[in-house]
Amino acid sequence: MTPPRSLSPSYRLAERIVRPPLTHLTRRDWRGVDHLPKDGGFVVCCNHLSYLDPFTLAHFLFDGGSPPRFLAKDSLFRIPLLGRIVRGAGQIPVFRDSVDAGKAFSAAVTAVEAGECVVVYPEATLTRDPDLWPMAGKSGAARIALMTGAPVIPVAQWGVQEIFPPYGKHLHLLPRKVVHVWAGPPVDLSRFASPRLDAPTLRDATGTILDAVTGLLEGIRGEPRPARRWDPRRHGPERA
Repeated sequence: MTPPRSLSPSYRLAERIVRPPLTHLTRRDWRGVDHLPKDGGFVVCCNHLSYLDPFTLAHFLFDGGSPPRFLAKDSLFRIPLLGRIVRGAGQIPVFRDSVDAGKAFSAAVTAVEAGECVVVYPEATLTRDPDLWPMAGKSGAARIALMTGAPVIPVAQWGVQEIFPPYGKHLHLLPRKVVHVWAGPPVDLSRFASPRLDAPTLRDATGTILDAVTGLLEGIRGEPRPARRWDPRRHGPERA
């Protein structure tokens, strides 16, 4: 499907570089493309298994007619040439632990209100769960959705970690791996709508989003989730 949204030259260049190898080097189990809204902005929330999964997720969304904008670490934008392409493609830098930290949130809200598809990883980093289930999340996606009224589309991925393991250094391209990407219906956050988005409301909304993502992953993996979500605050500091 040809994406209906206008694309910058940098975005088209990135698509021409990334899409062909993904097409030829993976086998794809894609489901739920019909859940991606055809009009208006929306937020996609996905589990995070591998440094490669933004590319497989982008492949799914792009071919589904929704070219994504990702929130990405600002260090990516400082890499020569790549940084220019990423910035020109409209991706959103995240300045963690700095005075500019709020700029990414504002840019994401603006993009959603302009009708864009914005991807937010609720976990904010690769999962640290020993069995690669989604771990406890941060509230950014819920805040964007509740402030804009935009739908949240949950997505689960599996299989991409066999190509590039979490925190791995080597690709395993052969034999070709099956990459599962399943999207679900919009998450119902209506009960959390309020002029005052306090911490408990955002925490519960975030949990609801992660429950939807985890439910899709249960379907892919064919096994139940852990009884309790892995939480870095209980299990020690996150890996950089």
